[in-house]
Amino acid sequence: MNWVRYRLMAVTVLPFLLALAADLTAYALLHDRLPEPMASHFTGRGHSDDTASRASFLGLAAGLHLGLGAVWGLVVLTLGANVRAVRWMIAAGYATAGFVGYLMVAVLLANAGVSDPDRVRMPLWHIAVGAGVGALGAGIGRLLLVALPAPDPEPSQGPGESPRLDLAEGEAAGWMRRAPSRVLSVVGVALLVFGVILLLTAGPLGAVGALPAGLLCLAFSRPYVTVDRHGLTARPTVLPWPRIRVPLSDVDRADSRHIDIPTEYGGWGYRFRPGRSGLMLRSGEAIVVRRLSGREFAVTVDDAATAAGLLNTLAHRAKAGR
Repeated sequence: MNWVRYRLMAVTVLPFLLALAADLTAYALLHDRLPEPMASHFTGRGHSDDTASRASFLGLAAGLHLGLGAVWGLVVLTLGANVRAVRWMIAAGYATAGFVGYLMVAVLLANAGVSDPDRVRMPLWHIAVGAGVGALGAGIGRLLLVALPAPDPEPSQGPGESPRLDLAEGEAAGWMRRAPSRVLSVVGVALLVFGVILLLTAGPLGAVGALPAGLLCLAFSRPYVTVDRHGLTARPTVLPWPRIRVPLSDVDRADSRHIDIPTEYGGWGYRFRPGRSGLMLRSGEAIVVRRLSGREFAVTVDDAATAAGLLNTLAHRAKAGR
């Protein structure tokens, strides 16, 4: 990572640290006026319907800001040289930090000087003010990026050559790699952390969505990609299904090339585009298989040139009846 990327990461994480500092400052100034326990959750009408200890609220604020900062930083890092996506992501990070930071301070101010947490009120206009603070934060984030040089684009490898691998008559061979996704890994961990926080503060019903979603993201974050006598197969690391397979009989040719996911596929995951589909987990090297129908299937994975070469050899063997 060069110095420009270090500066980019600092700009990305900065708003969450500032929001945490603001919350900690408000907590320190109001500590002696806060009830124990304090109101921590409110209904749509602004009435308190749940409480938490002051220490728990402080831990929730710290975990939320630091967790969001880590997620945003790693996602921006994976975007690489996609300047447009980086700018939008950083602006969204500043907006999120401003909105969440303000609401945390608003909860502290609502509790200050109230001895009974059931009497604490949180007027809905705080949501509108928080949205305004978030919009202001987004503008500040965009302004900071104007003075920040764009990260150097990764060199494009261009269309990769994939010659057949030399195999002796009757020799068997196989290839296997994991294709880890930092985006899914970070989102999965963040959802688990958020789910645990909700479990401790809001109970099982509050965490019923975040915990399963986090486990699901982690289950699909490091799929296996294999090339063998069955063809090209991609499946989750810990689950036998769902699996994607291109049999040898359907392989026209295979190549390796660099793929920029946001530009070519518009996002991560299992993506569909006219004439092609792909398992897109990160930008970079990918094996691209042209099927007999003319459609393409691609998987982003390291050592794609070796995989493509072996797949061409095995497909040629299968068609020759050997």
